[in-house]
Amino acid sequence: MSLSNQSELNVQPLLKVTNLCKSFKHATGILSSREQLAFGPVSFTLEPGQTLAVVGESGSGKSALVRTIGGMLIANSGDIYVKGQHLSSLNSQQRCLSIRMIFQDPSSSLNPKTTVGKILHAPLQLNTDLNDKQRHQQILETLKLVGLLPDYLAFYPNMLSSVQKHQVAIARAMILNPDIIIADEILSTLDISLRFKIVNLLLKIQKAKGTSYIFVAHNMHLVKHMSDQILVLHQGKIIEKGTAKSVCESPQEEQTKYLLLSHQPDYRK
Repeated sequence: MSLSNQSELNVQPLLKVTNLCKSFKHATGILSSREQLAFGPVSFTLEPGQTLAVVGESGSGKSALVRTIGGMLIANSGDIYVKGQHLSSLNSQQRCLSIRMIFQDPSSSLNPKTTVGKILHAPLQLNTDLNDKQRHQQILETLKLVGLLPDYLAFYPNMLSSVQKHQVAIARAMILNPDIIIADEILSTLDISLRFKIVNLLLKIQKAKGTSYIFVAHNMHLVKHMSDQILVLHQGKIIEKGTAKSVCESPQEEQTKYLLLSHQPDYRK
């Protein structure tokens, strides 16, 4: 390999999204339909150990974007690269080891008929070659990482508090030690004090593991607290992006100012 090619490989971002677009077909009649843009074109990069916040009003395309990156939706056009490899070239195991999602409401995303132990065991059984002893050790380490005791392995989701359900959902996402965690508005069902508890847990995990996050949220105060970069979507388009400090303290677009004002009543710019 030439020095120039080696240098190109070394500077590849962890995640690179280029001109990504997604639209949905909506029926307009018995035999007719039209395309409605969800988002696009969207381009950005994410570096190891960093957090990118995706913000915007309801219907701006945030969830569709992160679900496309997470592999739950298929893009109409554009490219997604993880460590320089096109996402479409990765098999399901490789995708799970690269990108994991935490969904908005753990109460609906955790199987109520399955214990916490089995919830955490399943991804390891499906995506790794670890033996039973190694899987159990990985589960215990992940529980400790999210602040839960081994006793919780025998619990069912309905036996857990709201915060504990979030901790289990985070543990399920972290069990494979992925490069990227996508958190899709996971704080919306919690009150403000509990939101900060979960945010601080995510920051603690990031410091310990070097995990990168794509974080979808409405609350700009929390976004500023935990993000390195912010991407603002409006009607499916990127209208502003930059460091958390620059976007929050010197917003350029009216929609960004509105988002800040809605969560920071003393904001007057």
